[in-house]
Amino acid sequence: MARGFVLGIAFASIFEWTLHRCVMHRRIAVFHYPFERHALVHHRVFKADETYHLLRDQDRQTVPMARWNGPALIIIAQIPFILVAFFIGGIPLVCGSFLASALYYAAYEYLHWCMHIPGKRPVEKSGIFFRLNGHHLLHHRYMNRNFNVVLPLTDLLFGTLLARSKIRFAQPRGPSVPDVQPRLGHSLKVSRQYAQSIWRARRH
Repeated sequence: MARGFVLGIAFASIFEWTLHRCVMHRRIAVFHYPFERHALVHHRVFKADETYHLLRDQDRQTVPMARWNGPALIIIAQIPFILVAFFIGGIPLVCGSFLASALYYAAYEYLHWCMHIPGKRPVEKSGIFFRLNGHHLLHHRYMNRNFNVVLPLTDLLFGTLLARSKIRFAQPRGPSVPDVQPRLGHSLKVSRQYAQSIWRARRH
């Protein structure tokens, strides 16, 4: 069961990344719901400025997934483990992966809620949440980066991990929100490159 749990956590990171990138940020011909609810609604309401935190109470329902999403996603995530269980691991493998998937989904929903609707909760004072909050804030600035919310393992493996912004922007502030602005040296380098590109364009 322990093996199934560890593998289940790792797979949940991959599953979250794939779902977020390929379904929630891309319009699929026969299944528009995830894209419309997430990319068109959630990202329209919650941006990378002060609107990253809830401003209007009527937008509260756009933060969590629909109630039926959790059971459906957990069941779908078990399919590869059920197939593997026929050859190795058996029932303990599936039980461990099921527990991992359920806990991962619960963590996703809770952390995502705390990120957009802060409330001085104990978890919001932790260093892990502080870093994950900055990770997710950058996703709202760059929607093609930082697809993981709970465990950025897959962002790291697939090259979509972004630790700091490429350019300065008016980010939200708060005790659980890190500074994700570019470091001074990088900012000056980008500004110099931008000025040089303008100068070259004017010459031509």
